[in-house]
Amino acid sequence: MMLDPLNLAGSAIFLLFAMAFLAMFLTGRQRLLNTLSFIAAAAASLAATAAGVWVVGSNIAIQAVMSIGLPDLPFHLRLDPLAGFFMTVVGLLSFIVSVYSLGYVKGIARQRPITRLVIFYALFLAGMFMVILADDALFFLISWEVMAAASYFLVFFEDERVENRRASFLYMVVAHVGAIAILLSFGVMSGLATGFEGFHGYTFDAMRQAQFPSAWATAAFLLAFVGFGAKAGVIPLHVWLPEAHPVAPSNVSALMSGVMLKTAIYGIVRVTFDLIRVFPWWWGTVVLVFGLISAVMGVLYALMQHDLKRLLAYHSVENIGIILIGIGLAMIFRSFNFPLLAALALTAGLYHTLNHAIFKGLLFMGAGSVLHATGERNMEEMGGLIRYMPWTAALFLVGCIAISGLPPFNGFVSEWLTFQAFLLSPSLPSPLMKLLIPMGAALLALTAALAAACFVKAFGVTFLGHWRGHHTPHIHEADWFMRVGMIMAAALCLCFGILPTLVIDWMDTVSGQLVGTRIGESAGAFGWMWLTPVARERASYSGPLVFLVTLSVIVIAYLLLHVRAGSIKRVPLWDCGFEKVTPRMQYTATAFSMPIRRIFGFLFSIREQVRLNPQAPHRAFPRRMHYYLRIRDRFWNWLYKPIVDISFWISRTAGRLQQGRIQAYLIYSFVTIIVLLIFMR
Repeated sequence: MMLDPLNLAGSAIFLLFAMAFLAMFLTGRQRLLNTLSFIAAAAASLAATAAGVWVVGSNIAIQAVMSIGLPDLPFHLRLDPLAGFFMTVVGLLSFIVSVYSLGYVKGIARQRPITRLVIFYALFLAGMFMVILADDALFFLISWEVMAAASYFLVFFEDERVENRRASFLYMVVAHVGAIAILLSFGVMSGLATGFEGFHGYTFDAMRQAQFPSAWATAAFLLAFVGFGAKAGVIPLHVWLPEAHPVAPSNVSALMSGVMLKTAIYGIVRVTFDLIRVFPWWWGTVVLVFGLISAVMGVLYALMQHDLKRLLAYHSVENIGIILIGIGLAMIFRSFNFPLLAALALTAGLYHTLNHAIFKGLLFMGAGSVLHATGERNMEEMGGLIRYMPWTAALFLVGCIAISGLPPFNGFVSEWLTFQAFLLSPSLPSPLMKLLIPMGAALLALTAALAAACFVKAFGVTFLGHWRGHHTPHIHEADWFMRVGMIMAAALCLCFGILPTLVIDWMDTVSGQLVGTRIGESAGAFGWMWLTPVARERASYSGPLVFLVTLSVIVIAYLLLHVRAGSIKRVPLWDCGFEKVTPRMQYTATAFSMPIRRIFGFLFSIREQVRLNPQAPHRAFPRRMHYYLRIRDRFWNWLYKPIVDISFWISRTAGRLQQGRIQAYLIYSFVTIIVLLIFMR
């Protein structure tokens, strides 16, 4: 068999299925199972990454047909630059997390069997790779269900906990609502491709060749956006995400947040730019508006959290919003025939897709290391971990800087490109666009500022100060497999930040495929040191230069403080004249977010109470005070709670029909037969 990118990707999927099958026979040897399974997962992920890099760099499209589906409905596979880019994103983080899992899952194996975790981990990776390779609706939906079912069982892994059972059930409900919308979208497009006269329109090639009427194209797009938006966590379809990600094992959380959400982004881009192709400007406006809402609301929700993994989960909502901003702008610019700006905006969105996968994976791995060492997710019960976990603290700090969009790391580059797409846009003919474009830039700036504040809180409360927990666990540094995984992710955050021209030059074939124009030539016109997205006169950025200046400042500051003896003086911690500062006197995560909560409190459902000890001699001098704060998502009360209440009411009403008496059931059958006879006449 000739080696090509598609065969290489197929071999990766076959290895993952083989690993899942073999795991069933290694139940009695958990240590060997852990080692073999995650080495195999790392090898498969590396092969998939190589296939993706190969096809994007070569700008080729490879197709194949597998006669293993239903009769006359074989599976179609395609690996083109768009699929290759997302194959690279998924494979790269999967490789890093699989290396990390060699150490992380070893700790889980001491407490419980890991066979289920290994099996569904392999199926989860295989499902994501198959979604990207699918070139027909049938294979796509089957792969989508494999991915969704495997991730459900991974969230459900610690099934003795009520919160895991509730989160997995909510996730499965939302996932299947989204899957139904995707099925209907493909049904509309496949039916129109053949005039509803056959089944051959289920292939993506048939959809690409079809000319869709405007109304039907709009229906297909909206259904696809709702379906994929539910998987991506777009507000208001985000409620499952902050419930499922925190309770899953941290290596799974890294994959769910880092790359599973990106399969939904892949679906939106594939349907819009590749299958439908021609669309009005207001489609892009819909994507842009929901992206802006998700970005701002996601970071505000994150600021309110004191659970470290829940905070990171809400930041996935924020970053999915930033990605959708780039995609929405690309759709708008393409509709108004500005191909270069469309390529710039699309490149910004896809670059942030890659960047978010890396730095969010790094942050979840860091949170997993903290949970592994302390048994805590609540930041209020942490503090001072930098003394016990210096490697984890330093690597987590890299992720914090990257996700905050600060140079010289990768998050800055993709957000800067998105700002350039806003700022370089001409005066568009639509009055709505003239209002939305500058407002969108302002909201993106607000999002970036709030994200930086949120990660000052996350890092400061978790790693700085003193331990404030009620118990003192045996805190230890992560083992070397976990550290190597985090080091690789941190190194990529830096490389993608200081060498963006090389990355853009590689991924430029994707924008060439989708919008017919590339920015690689203009972006790298002045060599690898300078990024000039449109023209040097308009905007430029040098990642290597910023890195060298930053490094020089750090080195000079270190030398000035450490060369001379006595330059640094250590004194007792001072607090308003009081030196005996206790851990209880430290700034907390709740206190840090209080100013933001006061400003944006109307967006949340907040319940705040202060209870004093009734036995205190005077209210001004209470012996003990109990502070209670509950912050809830208004979308749950507005949108989901009424649906839940109605569902339970219908269930209770229908339950009254169950009498437990055979006479009642015979009457029901008799009435049903009479009704059917009446309507069949």
